[in-house]
Amino acid sequence: MADSVSQAVWSSWTFPFWASAGLIAVGLLYLRGWRKIRRTRPQLFPGWRAGCFLGGLLSLWIAIASPLDTLDGLLLVAHMTQHLILMSVVPPLLLLGAPAVPLLRALPRSALRDGLGPFFRAPLLHGVFRLLTHPVFAWLAMNISYLAWHVPAPYEFALRSPGWHEVEHACFLGTSLLFWFPVIQPWPSVQRGSRWAMLPYLVGADLVNTALAASLTFSPRVLYPSYAVVPRIFGMSALADQEAAGALMWVVGSIFFLVPLVMIATHLLSPQSQRAVAITATAKVSQRTVTAQQRQRFDLLRLPLVGALLRARYGRMLLQSAAFVIAVLVIADGFLGKPMAAMNLAGVLPWTYLRAFGVIALLVLGNMFCMSCPFMLPRELGHRLGWARFKWPRWLRSKWVAVALMILFFWSYEAFAFWDHPARTAWLLIAYFGAAFVVDTFFRGASFCKYVCPLGQFNFAASLLSPFTLEARSQATCERCTTHDCIAGNTQQRGCELQLYMPQKAGNMDCTLCMDCVKACPHDNIGLFAVSPVRDVLRDPVRSSIGRFSTRIDIAALSLVVVLSAFANAALMVAPVAARLTALSELLPKHEPLPLLGFVALGALLALVAASLFAVEFVGLLLSRLVAGKHANPLGRELFCRFSQALLPLGMAMWAAHLLFHLFTGWDTLGPVIHQAGGDFGWHSLPPAHWAMALPLLSANDMLSLQLLLLDAGVLLTLYLGWRMARQWAPHAGRAVLLLLPWATTVALAYAAGVWILLQPMEMRGVIMNS
Repeated sequence: MADSVSQAVWSSWTFPFWASAGLIAVGLLYLRGWRKIRRTRPQLFPGWRAGCFLGGLLSLWIAIASPLDTLDGLLLVAHMTQHLILMSVVPPLLLLGAPAVPLLRALPRSALRDGLGPFFRAPLLHGVFRLLTHPVFAWLAMNISYLAWHVPAPYEFALRSPGWHEVEHACFLGTSLLFWFPVIQPWPSVQRGSRWAMLPYLVGADLVNTALAASLTFSPRVLYPSYAVVPRIFGMSALADQEAAGALMWVVGSIFFLVPLVMIATHLLSPQSQRAVAITATAKVSQRTVTAQQRQRFDLLRLPLVGALLRARYGRMLLQSAAFVIAVLVIADGFLGKPMAAMNLAGVLPWTYLRAFGVIALLVLGNMFCMSCPFMLPRELGHRLGWARFKWPRWLRSKWVAVALMILFFWSYEAFAFWDHPARTAWLLIAYFGAAFVVDTFFRGASFCKYVCPLGQFNFAASLLSPFTLEARSQATCERCTTHDCIAGNTQQRGCELQLYMPQKAGNMDCTLCMDCVKACPHDNIGLFAVSPVRDVLRDPVRSSIGRFSTRIDIAALSLVVVLSAFANAALMVAPVAARLTALSELLPKHEPLPLLGFVALGALLALVAASLFAVEFVGLLLSRLVAGKHANPLGRELFCRFSQALLPLGMAMWAAHLLFHLFTGWDTLGPVIHQAGGDFGWHSLPPAHWAMALPLLSANDMLSLQLLLLDAGVLLTLYLGWRMARQWAPHAGRAVLLLLPWATTVALAYAAGVWILLQPMEMRGVIMNS
């Protein structure tokens, strides 16, 4: 039966004569004009433009002639695939071909001069064209058409009437051409308004698509009655077909909006774009070039209140003291308060709130946790004892100790259920304070931060994507400086203890934002500047005290652990994985089954990391030999190190999606927990805790939309970084694709795993939930 259905489907290809003839004619006409204009302007019309336009015509033919058109009345997922091609594949490809000039150049000169010329010069036509391609009109036209035709009544009407069905598809194609016109800006069109407006333009369209897709995915009934009565094929029920169609629109549709969004944002934030703006300003006012460039860079330290706090001598200590008080309260409540985690500061504050805020701060501001780290106050006390006479052993000056401790931390979190045992969380904090005190009491510099602290190493890796970094305001001022106070210090202020020399510092790796260099610099030449979030990962300069990322396998392993732990930590909380682990724990000895299971999980994680290291290194060596020939060995190592860091956007997106779920779901639990802690400590001035079931801040659909949006942005940024890196090694696009392909396949599998995790029911830890 299945074979006969498949055979019937594949035999349903059609050849609509007039439509096919029209598309062939348009393609030939375009090629004729393209060849003419190539003779005079080859740089404007390379081969890829013709390929895009012909690809758009081919995609349109597939949408109307393939089995998709036959199955649209039987399978909703086939019909939605057809709509995606008509709205998100065909229009961008056609516009990327810049078809206006080639199509006109293909016509005879007499027809163009005497027939179409007066028509094209008419003011009315220009006014109508400006109206239709205005971003507001184009956005409304596409989205209104998209939503209106998916309302059940019009959708059913079009499904029953072939003529109106063609009108529906014409609406989709026409309004989508208008929608994509401001995004692509096909030559010779002129940009209207700021290019930054395209970011909310695309995000808004993605939100509309997400709302419609969610309504299909989560609807408990079949929304389009026709699919409930037609014969079902491929063993798929009508409701399952509807869910698959919604998931397709959600994931694939979002990618079509987010890919250009990431490309536009990256271009606007790229140094080339900023240099182009600076060149334009120079042409207008050449004598103010330096001043204008300095003003264009946003410096957080120049803000009146925030900058003054960060630059103040005791500004960081103030933040650390506040964090230290909170840590002491968490420890005290962990030992003395309610043993139930959801009613204890130690069960709620570190795991539900601080983790989520820390990740968001890394992606929005920078390494704010290390700046206000409470563990550094006892470390300062250890420094003052004067016992720090030893240098950190040379053979331990890498990230391998921290990588091992980070894996141990993630294992112990699950094995000993810190999230469910406040007293264990309190002991963990005490151990952290003790380790920081002991290491920095006997070893010089910031050895604990640079080589030991697993939380700090997580922040260092994630801060490579942060939009702010400490940099010298003027390299010329650094070159004239003879004292180098930023690293050597002076009588008033110590220099950077992590040995980051400001003129050679590049990026945020190993930077705790302690501001010691800022306070020590006698020239006020250091700022906290806004930069492109992808700049640190794309560049590979020689970094102060670090060297090149392309030679640091330990930093590559650190990045892989950050990424893999994001998926592992989330997967262990979803219902199917938790059920499998419970079944596995029943097979283990009854005494202490959880730690034993934790050791199994630790071994699996280590095996996964080792397999990833070996696979990426091996594939990199093979592919680099094809690209670089006899110079393959260095390139293979560089491929592994650089591509590992390119995974960070996907990993941090997974961390953000996971932790924001817990934060938004249990957002209103902190107040009762604080009141409960006050009662436990005998602070009767606080009102008693009123425990109520937690209500999520967002609905389930909205929360899932936000999570998938974050994951989509992460995978697109990861693929963009991988492509840019591949082009650095292989200038030819074909060889770059060869280098990227196995790595991109891994990224796609990880993305699919992330989507699956987010679609599963997830445990809520440390929260009293409303059923």
